[in-house]
Amino acid sequence: MASVATNTAPEERLLNLVVALMATEQGLTKDTILESVAGYREQVEGGAGRDALEKMFERDKESLRRLGVPIETIGDAADPDDLREARYRVPSGEYELPVDIVFTPAEIALLNLAGSVWGEGSMSEDARSGLRKIRGLGISVDEPIIGYAPRINLRDHAFAPLQQAIEQSRIVTFSYLKPGEPSPRVRRIRPLALVDYEARWHVYGFDVTADGDRTFLLSRIVGDVVVTREEFDPAEKDGAGERAQRGLEEVARRNSALLEVNPGTEASLRLGRRAQPAEQGIRVPYVDVHILADELASYGPEVRVVAPPLLRDEVIRRLQATLAVHAPAEGSAA
Repeated sequence: MASVATNTAPEERLLNLVVALMATEQGLTKDTILESVAGYREQVEGGAGRDALEKMFERDKESLRRLGVPIETIGDAADPDDLREARYRVPSGEYELPVDIVFTPAEIALLNLAGSVWGEGSMSEDARSGLRKIRGLGISVDEPIIGYAPRINLRDHAFAPLQQAIEQSRIVTFSYLKPGEPSPRVRRIRPLALVDYEARWHVYGFDVTADGDRTFLLSRIVGDVVVTREEFDPAEKDGAGERAQRGLEEVARRNSALLEVNPGTEASLRLGRRAQPAEQGIRVPYVDVHILADELASYGPEVRVVAPPLLRDEVIRRLQATLAVHAPAEGSAA
């Protein structure tokens, strides 16, 4: 069996895909994407099967749509349900500024300065290579896309090996530290989907030891994720992303925090996006009390927790710990 190249990190493959789909108004066929966009092209050259590549592409489209990227499918006008020769694109109009927005000369100068720093160097060589190949096929490519696609780094070191394990349908092991536990425990799971929920990455899978489905926060994984050679049935991944999303949303519906927030503050802006008005402030749904406590403590006096008591206690504990770190040492001058 031919070895499959996996040099392009999954998150950069997604970025390269967005660059390619934004760069042409007419859209790209699946064949063009798989043969031209870095991340897929390496897999093709390494001998990956067509079915595996198409499933990877479908998962990537799903991931991008969950992140808010509007991927448009252009089918056969005579038969819209026939997607064999469908083209995919990200409509440029989705990212155009409204015509009534006007910048002052000073603001324009700052934007130009930012643009010069961002510049062409923000696009990876792989992305530029993919656009050149697409252009070579006779497909019009929009040059201004250059500069809109920076290289990005993973926020969680566990993301890349977990994505690799999902793509290869392999069991992983990792050490996981839950709040309140003195030491991490080793988990052995069949990873089925990576889900971005409330700006934090989670891995959803079947916990072999616990014999049940579980969702883990990537930031609580301690040390390296070990991708084993033990495989599982790829069919288990079908619909896993949706199941994970529904599970997290259900947990959030069962938990809500009653908060008083100072208007016009950063806390008001960020929390207001996911809150519902309440008689005394706002109600914010949440999945993990410790994660929410970390966020609320970062706002300082801008927000006060009315309920639940556990959340209030966790926020106070974090603020007290911060005060202890920054308090002057005993006997030092004020």
